[in-house]
Amino acid sequence: MADKFILSDEEWSKRLTSEEYQVLRHHGTERPGSGCFLGTKTPGTYVCAGCGNPLFKAGEKFESGTGWPSFTKPLQADAVTEYQDRSYGMLRTEVRCGRCDGHLGHVFPDGPPPTGLRYCMNSVAMKHVPEGQPIQLVTK
Repeated sequence: MADKFILSDEEWSKRLTSEEYQVLRHHGTERPGSGCFLGTKTPGTYVCAGCGNPLFKAGEKFESGTGWPSFTKPLQADAVTEYQDRSYGMLRTEVRCGRCDGHLGHVFPDGPPPTGLRYCMNSVAMKHVPEGQPIQLVTK
């Protein structure tokens, strides 16, 4: 993975749309069923909307019925980081971008084989790079 990508809160607010900023930097969540990547099956790679870090291959995406795009595993182990999340009176595992620490969603142990995991992500936290196109990391 590339070096960490760190910006001030002010810099993030200028670079991201208001919805991206709310989800990625303030741990927000898009409404279920509202994400642009629900039902998509286009080959390629999903990257972080904040920094371009490659996160998930399209082939790992599945329809979970939850209202958010779901994946069975990240592209690489260090593509994401996981943190214990005790917000809203629940115990969950938050998933953040391994490069810029942007909030992506949560991972749950109720996914399909072979991993048994469901990486439940916010569409707004990602961008799709079609297969065959270069992945470009965001730099300062």
